[in-house]
Amino acid sequence: MKAIVTGGASGIGLAVVEAMRERGWQALALDLRGGDITCDVRDDQQVRTAVAEAAERLGGLDVVINNAGIGAQGTVEDNPDSEWQNVFDVNVYGMVRVTRAALPYLRRSEHPAIVNTCSIAATAGLPQRALYSATKGAVLSLTLAMAADHVREGIRINCVNPGTADTPWVGRLLDSAADPEAERAALNARQPMGRLVSAEEVAAAIVFLAGPESAATTGTALAVDGGMQGLRLRRE
Repeated sequence: MKAIVTGGASGIGLAVVEAMRERGWQALALDLRGGDITCDVRDDQQVRTAVAEAAERLGGLDVVINNAGIGAQGTVEDNPDSEWQNVFDVNVYGMVRVTRAALPYLRRSEHPAIVNTCSIAATAGLPQRALYSATKGAVLSLTLAMAADHVREGIRINCVNPGTADTPWVGRLLDSAADPEAERAALNARQPMGRLVSAEEVAAAIVFLAGPESAATTGTALAVDGGMQGLRLRRE
């Protein structure tokens, strides 16, 4: 299998690249900084050039992992229009640009698949995450719409909804908190399993959905969230 992973130089994206290579897949990381190919998903021409380069280096393209994303904090009134535009530009329009550039190559694959990194924020109301949640809600809807559009071409499209994952971005949020230890404890407690999910656990779900063994799965959102979406536990 031949794959590209956006945001593949760190966190979940890096874990996906490593998991694919362990399975014997050919995988290239596209990232703004680092990775195998430099790519800013906000720039359509740069995206098209990077995807074409990746397809040439790999000898084709079977799998696209739309993982590049950025975070945002605050209520609906805390971020200016420019920040709303920037986060949507990366988290939503970036997926559109990469998918649009990759579709001609995927149509020539025997096992084409796209997996989008979504979030528990798409399906659960989280405090101080209005902008971020709005982008991930769009990603969930986009995933379903793309799956419907391309199912008859044999292109499967799914997404993974991580809970709070132990990634560099979350680490930076914790470092900036007034009490990092208390904030980490609160994030752990928010998930029924009592801990953050790991990048490797999210990556395993992404690779599973991307692989040919999931040939009957499309238009699905797979939660990897420690039970946060589906479980309602009583207080102990």
